[in-house]
Amino acid sequence: MKIGIVLGTRPEIIKMAPVIRLLHERKQEFFVIHSNQHYSRNMDAVFFEELHLPAPRYNLGVGSANHGNQTGKMLILIEEILLKENPDVVLAEGDTNTVLSGILAASKLNIPTGHVEAGLRSYDRRMPEEKNRMICDALADYLFAPTLVQQEILLSEGIPRERIFVVGNTIVDAVYQHKELARKSSKILAKLRLTAKQFVVVTAHRALNVDTIESLERLTRFIESIPSITGLPVVYPVHPRTKEKLERFHLTIDNVNLTEPLGYFDFLTLEQNARFIVTDSGGIQEEACILQVPCITIRENTERPETLSVGANKLVGLSIEQFKDAIEFFTNHETSWENPFGDGHTAEKIVEVLQLKQ
Repeated sequence: MKIGIVLGTRPEIIKMAPVIRLLHERKQEFFVIHSNQHYSRNMDAVFFEELHLPAPRYNLGVGSANHGNQTGKMLILIEEILLKENPDVVLAEGDTNTVLSGILAASKLNIPTGHVEAGLRSYDRRMPEEKNRMICDALADYLFAPTLVQQEILLSEGIPRERIFVVGNTIVDAVYQHKELARKSSKILAKLRLTAKQFVVVTAHRALNVDTIESLERLTRFIESIPSITGLPVVYPVHPRTKEKLERFHLTIDNVNLTEPLGYFDFLTLEQNARFIVTDSGGIQEEACILQVPCITIRENTERPETLSVGANKLVGLSIEQFKDAIEFFTNHETSWENPFGDGHTAEKIVEVLQLKQ
């Protein structure tokens, strides 16, 4: 069996790392196509080095562009590679244009596809990620759902049960495999002069929060309010997308420690040691839940409802009042919960399903 893996962003590298590592250890034939949707070294290349992963066989250099332009370029390039490599199955994880392009290109060539993280839904069709998820799930032959919640969603959408496999989420594998190594190797706390459990980590890059001057102004005011509300310093590694929008709209964020994007081990160390995590990222909601760190999500909805159910996460949008309520809740309640995303053996389960079905 020959497996093609398509990825293109920092979260996809992290989440597919356990699968890539397992295939490499088992000497299973595979290759990686990296679209370079995240195109700066800090956002992608350094991750392969840090995680001791074999370099991608193909780097497409697509970079940032409008959705149609970006997806079209990826489709053309990925199709050429798949015709050359002729894999038995193509795997992609998540909801980006890279994932959509990989699954669509393979499906058009009648190559079986596996969608890892299948069945996630925010039910917000304004999000391009939501459209990508729905298309990928409709096309995929193997739908690897993190929990029973996603299985029920997929069944309700008419996906045949025999195509759905509840395996957990590879992010658990990644966190379990890397958190001790991160703790030993990262010096980020000393570099930023931070004390464990005495700071807040912020990430924000979603289109709904940063793509217009109105939403970005609200976001900047929100972030600037965090130190006074929590009484804690704030660290915000700024995503290139957000940085570009801040510069375009001539906006600044004061009273916050703004940094460049961090390597995975540095960021994982920040997450482990934070008192609170404030984010609009789906994957970071999961990581916070796994690491037992309270998460406050600056969105109106989430495709990770399990984090809400176990009490690990609060949705506040960009409401400062709702943020205050969330801080009060996490300050006055026990912050301990059971991780709902699996046992850290998701990669093994995915590979076993593929081997059995070939």
